[in-house]
Parts: sequence; C-alpha cells; structure tokens
Amino acid sequence: MLVLLVLDLADGQGLKVGFYQKTCPSVETIVKQTTAGFISRTPTLAAPLLRMHFHDCIVTGCDGSILLNSTKNNQAEKDAIPNQTLRGFQVVDAAKSALEKKCPGVVSCADILALVARDAVSQVSGPSWNVPLGRRDGRVSKATQALADLPSPFGNITELKATFSSKGLNAKDLVVLSGAHTIGIGHCFAFSNRLYNFTGKGDTDPTLDPNYIARLKSKCKPGDATTFVEMDPGSYKTFDGDYYTLVSKRRGLFQSDAALLTDSETKAYVKLQASSRGSTFFQDFGVSMVKMGQMGALTGTAGEIRKKCAFVN
Repeated sequence: MLVLLVLDLADGQGLKVGFYQKTCPSVETIVKQTTAGFISRTPTLAAPLLRMHFHDCIVTGCDGSILLNSTKNNQAEKDAIPNQTLRGFQVVDAAKSALEKKCPGVVSCADILALVARDAVSQVSGPSWNVPLGRRDGRVSKATQALADLPSPFGNITELKATFSSKGLNAKDLVVLSGAHTIGIGHCFAFSNRLYNFTGKGDTDPTLDPNYIARLKSKCKPGDATTFVEMDPGSYKTFDGDYYTLVSKRRGLFQSDAALLTDSETKAYVKLQASSRGSTFFQDFGVSMVKMGQMGALTGTAGEIRKKCAFVN
C-alpha cells in the first residue's frame, strides 16, 4: 500500500521538496535505485536505516553527524552504545558516491540519509512521503551527546514524552514513530530485565503478557548479550500496523513500547490502530517523519557538503 503525502512544499527551516531540481535533478532516482538494490538483497537493512535517520535527528538535529567516524581525539555518535547495533552505512556511502559522480559537491549526506530512510521503508511495503531537502552536513559528532539525547528502551512514558517534547515532537509523534518497531529486531539485553529481574527481585514485568514472557525466555537466557528476536514476530521484514496490535496485547518488546499504554493519548492511538488494522498509521507516519526530519537542520551556508559521509571535509 503506497500512501503519497503532499505536504507544504517549503517549511520554516528553509528545507523544501525539490530543493535540488536545478542542481541535481536525478537525486531522488539515484538514491531510490541504490537503496532498492541493497534492500532487495537484504530487507533487514530497512529497520537500521530508518533508525539511523531517527538517531541522527534526535542528536543535534538532522545534520548527518551519525555518519561521521570517530577520530583519535573524538568518539563519534556512531560509537555510542545505543548506536553500536546500527547497520547500513554502506547504503548511504554507495548513494553518495553515485551522486558525487553525477553532481559533485551538491547533495549533503544528511539529505541522502533522509531519502534512504524513506526509500527503505517504502521498499518493505511501507508508506512513502515527500522529503523536504536542503539540509547541510554538520562537523561535530560526539558519543556523549548521543548517550544523553537518545530515548532509552527502558524509558517510561514521562521520560519518553519529555525527550520528544525537548525536540519539538509531541505525544502523537511519539506513538506514531514508535510504530517503526513493526520492522527490525531487538537484542535480548535491551529487554531481559523484563524477563528475569524487573525490580531487582528476580521477577518479571507484570505489564508483559506471561505467555509471551515464556516464549522470550526460550530465546533469551539471562546475561545473553548477542541473541536478538523479531520486534514484530512473523512480519518483522514488512512495514505494517501490526505493532499496535502487539502493544495492545501487552506484547511490545521494550519497556518504551509498553509505556505507550500508560498515557491516555498514546493508549488511544494504539487502540485505534489495533482495532482498525492501522487505518491512518501510514499517513500519520509520513507526517511525523517529515516533522522529525526538519529538526535542527542546518541550511543556507551553515555546515558543509561533505565529500565523503564518514569524514568532515
């Protein structure tokens, strides 16, 4: 199901749909073809690519800082613990090198990442949306900032809403963007406390379905640091509204998923999507992705256009 969203062509940040119309008209085609090549071979890359864009934007804005490598004197965002499970940097690099051949020095890595995230989602049967472009690349990337800013899988609803609110995103954006957990995997270490030691007394999380706990325990043993499970069992390679059905049945993998049932607004959205088979989810997701994709964007003469996405010029 393809939902195309027509949003305002320009926003207040100076980003606009069609930003490269004169300078690199084939940008979207090149990125889409490159992304499709990777996702058709490895559909499981869609989730980490979407997460990469989110993690880029949440930390110092959508400036491509997640793509920078650490240096001798600086540990970059990508090496912070929450980002160590990210994959798919090669997709962004491949799109960048194709664009450098076609229009050298024109398209930013931050814009490429925003497009790759959109194209990866639509490639696994998710929605598509118009991506306003014109971001410039940042020159600073700090692991400490990522640790401070990224929402935790252990977060409660108050913490999650505060994190989102500090970035200009509201409770609806939180519950909509959480729906990204319809694709991808969760590592046992991110939820094993819910199975084995929830309050420090060797107990389980009472908000997690006991039958599901039994199934998860069969896959994740205590102290397991390597095993992972599907976030949305049975359809973790397909972007759909099933996540909300799982959460409503108390089968959300992370505490941050379960937390959505503890707030009246987010709970109402979960129940609506669960009962209507995700009727408005695709459209809502595109709207929230555009909103998130504008956070803290560098425009005009700020930042730079990197030649290689992992290095400042």
